[in-house]
Amino acid sequence: MQQLTPNPSFSLTIRVQLLNRAGMLSSVIGALAEAGGNLGQIDLIQQTRKISVRDITVNAYSAEHMDKLIAVVKAVPEIRVLDVYDRTFQIHKGGKIHLEAKVAVKGQDDLAMVYTPGVGRVCMAIAEDKRKVYDYTIKCNTIAVVTDGTAVLGLGDIGPEAAMPVMEGKAMLFKQFAGLDAFPICLNTKDVDEIVETVKRISPAFGGVNLEDISAPRCFEIEKRLKEELDIPVYHDDQHGTAIVVVAATINALKVVSKPIDTVRIVMNGAGASGIAVARLLREAGVKRIEMCDSRGCISKDRPDLTPEKQEFASDRSGSLADVIKGADMFVGLSVKGALTPEMVRSMAPAPIVFAMANPNPEIQPELVENDVAVIATGRSDYANQINNVLAFPGIFRGALDARVTQITTQMNLGAAQAIASLVSSSDLAPDFIIPSVFDPRVSHAVAAAVHSVARQQGLANA
Repeated sequence: MQQLTPNPSFSLTIRVQLLNRAGMLSSVIGALAEAGGNLGQIDLIQQTRKISVRDITVNAYSAEHMDKLIAVVKAVPEIRVLDVYDRTFQIHKGGKIHLEAKVAVKGQDDLAMVYTPGVGRVCMAIAEDKRKVYDYTIKCNTIAVVTDGTAVLGLGDIGPEAAMPVMEGKAMLFKQFAGLDAFPICLNTKDVDEIVETVKRISPAFGGVNLEDISAPRCFEIEKRLKEELDIPVYHDDQHGTAIVVVAATINALKVVSKPIDTVRIVMNGAGASGIAVARLLREAGVKRIEMCDSRGCISKDRPDLTPEKQEFASDRSGSLADVIKGADMFVGLSVKGALTPEMVRSMAPAPIVFAMANPNPEIQPELVENDVAVIATGRSDYANQINNVLAFPGIFRGALDARVTQITTQMNLGAAQAIASLVSSSDLAPDFIIPSVFDPRVSHAVAAAVHSVARQQGLANA
């Protein structure tokens, strides 16, 4: 059975009233620890001669585990549970973003400039030269984060309303890591033509479009058509952002095991939007042998009804994941929890590399194979080597908007991957440190600079 690790996404604050005598707090802490909770901060809220009130923060590993932790506290004798706060829900209450004016309107003069009649002069300047919209409006720094809610995280088709918290989070990350303003555009349609037409109609207000959580294979067509029909960069982050960070981590993981990138055999599990994009960028980076599996096993050339994207990576081999992973140098998982077993890992080539990136639970828990792998990475923040596309997309769009490119090219993506990889110095490189932290302030600047540099080299920069 795979072990589960408590993490902040299942975090509780339990407010308890205790009798003010020795040993009462330790009895609560002991009960939570015995039930598998990971204790965090403990705050004293109130204290009298007879009682004390404390907020106890504890991480669980699932909603069911959260319920269990609450129950064990309630079962402690002479303890009263006053309230329980789900910290994740508290953070989302009322939404996570808001609009804020950059200019204060303090009097009649200000009003005359920011609005009528003065604003009319600016409107006419733009009407005469549309390029000035980048100089005098928010277009120069604003991203539309567009979804139809059909492939939200690992939750599937949950609809545009339920996708809003993720899109708000994306907007927060654009702002924090690249200083970009972004706004959620959650569309109540799954029709490809309607999505394309809607994005085209709203595009004058935005400097770029970030497509997010749109299911395959429709996402491929939507991105392709919008790239052809718009003059601003369109980017499907689930594809290319993920691909950039995987390639960056691959470059450094192969340095750890001293294997040239053009000699390794990589087995991938997951052939959705991100899987296809990862495979394409790995190939661009120099990988010669990639074998891709989906829920039916190895994608072989003799399988009927393959999508064009799967046909691109169809293999002469067939069989299950367990069959094709034997002797492989590296596993890249963008699929489902539990897809990889310790036995499969032990059948790989010496010094195997495992990227198990299914969220929220990886294809295999790192604890199960920590002695069998040379390098392991996941998509989670509570393990070393987090493969997180927040390393890529803020800087990608920062560089694209600064260069005023109309498209983000494959070479820009590869340049971004190489820039991220380069931030881990040879002296710092280690099995548990192949990728910089998402909080490393150098990352978005390095990625933006790489995108801008490639844009100039390709003759695509317009600023």
